[in-house]
Amino acid sequence: MKTTLYFLLLLALSMASSSPLSLSPMKNLNNETIYTISKQLCWNCIGEAVRFLFQHNLVRAAKWEAPLVWDPQLGSYARWWAGQRKADCQLVHSFPEGDFKLGENLYWGSGTSWTPSDAVNAWAAEEKYYDYGSNSCEDGQVCGHYTQIVWRRTSRVGCVRSVCDDGDVFMTCNYYPPGNYIGERPY
Repeated sequence: MKTTLYFLLLLALSMASSSPLSLSPMKNLNNETIYTISKQLCWNCIGEAVRFLFQHNLVRAAKWEAPLVWDPQLGSYARWWAGQRKADCQLVHSFPEGDFKLGENLYWGSGTSWTPSDAVNAWAAEEKYYDYGSNSCEDGQVCGHYTQIVWRRTSRVGCVRSVCDDGDVFMTCNYYPPGNYIGERPY
């Protein structure tokens, strides 16, 4: 609750300094503000954690959703699962189908140059396939990674980027509470 209020206060302050004739309030959300908020919500973060959190919060801010908080336990779980995938780099979820207690997005990239921004941007790009009116994806398309990122009740995230034995990159993010409940809209 405190996090949400802090985020909304910062958004209000950024809007107050803009022109009253501005037609697009989204132009008032600047990356610097979202980055600052993300750093403050990423306590004792190391490595690429801030980058993962910042990219997620950019996507959420575009839908006026509260920012996610970095959860070190979710990060540890993601690190454990990436360790399990290190030998084969396969996009396999960490839980049996239908038995999920967390949300989970997976990403694979050939070569070692892939970044947290690449993964989150790939998931966020699925927005173009999501139709809010029907609360569904276009036929033959995937949009569940995107809807998990912007899921209203999701409040925490933990992610990791790992280089597999074959030199490719595997990234996983876990979310709590999970999203993508059938019949519910993400926002």
